[in-house]
Amino acid sequence: MAEVGGATEVTGVTEVTGVNSVAAGGRVRRTDRGRVVEEGTPDELKARIGGDRIDVVLRDADRLPDGARLLARTAGTASVRADTDRRLLSAPVTDRMAALAETVRALSAPGIEAQDIALRSPTLDEVFLRLTGAGEAEDDQGSGQGPGRRTPERTEVSA
Repeated sequence: MAEVGGATEVTGVTEVTGVNSVAAGGRVRRTDRGRVVEEGTPDELKARIGGDRIDVVLRDADRLPDGARLLARTAGTASVRADTDRRLLSAPVTDRMAALAETVRALSAPGIEAQDIALRSPTLDEVFLRLTGAGEAEDDQGSGQGPGRRTPERTEVSA
């Protein structure tokens, strides 16, 4: 067993304790009780958890409801997340550039001013959290960890 960049290497497979340990081009494998339940490259796993997103920060928080309706239309989804404190709207997109162009046009027509607009892919942190179930409010009865805590499952990376 050897310590490798914050992860432990066991017979050629790296057990990830944090997503920063994933090497470029490596494959991530999630196992549950010895059975592989998820596997793929970081890009494949990013696509599996939701793909690309468009994030829009509005200048005026009062325009969030209007902006959310427009973003839902331009992104082609009903799944728009709004963060009032940060004035942030976020939605999944399938065609990045078309969604960006259409969102800019749609927001400018009614005078909704964007402070920032960005296209982004999921981070490896988001992939890791989804693969391990971390952050999900679950009560693992019998785990001794109490409500809202989860025993981490094994996630491995191989080069």
